[in-house]
Amino acid sequence: MIPLWVPCNDEVTPMPQNLKRFHVGDRLSEMAVFQNVAYLAGQVPDDTTQDITGQTRQVLAMVDRLLAEAGTDNAHILMTTIYLADLADYDAMNTVWDDWVPPGDAPPRASVQARLARAELKIEIVVTAAVTASA
Repeated sequence: MIPLWVPCNDEVTPMPQNLKRFHVGDRLSEMAVFQNVAYLAGQVPDDTTQDITGQTRQVLAMVDRLLAEAGTDNAHILMTTIYLADLADYDAMNTVWDDWVPPGDAPPRASVQARLARAELKIEIVVTAAVTASA
């Protein structure tokens, strides 16, 4: 196999051969897995007509699907960042989150208010997780 090489600080460094990208588009990949860690892009809801509860459920279902595709689940999350368009939605989002997180496996998490990419988005979630099986 011919190694791939990329320039880095005037040096040539081999491209990691065990890096996998999932659902690759022109601008981003939905997920990358490297050295048994899954890195998810920010997940946003498809149906933005729903309230924060519905949008949170949608996003967590997307996270579940991507984690399963990587060979892991929400009990193996290493870190989560939750972006909310309005902190007034914090308690309602937490109600859905608390039902979703496995008891005893709540991951480290940050929740911040942010202006999201589109005005109708109420939430975006970024997840990093340990991979427990081969993707």
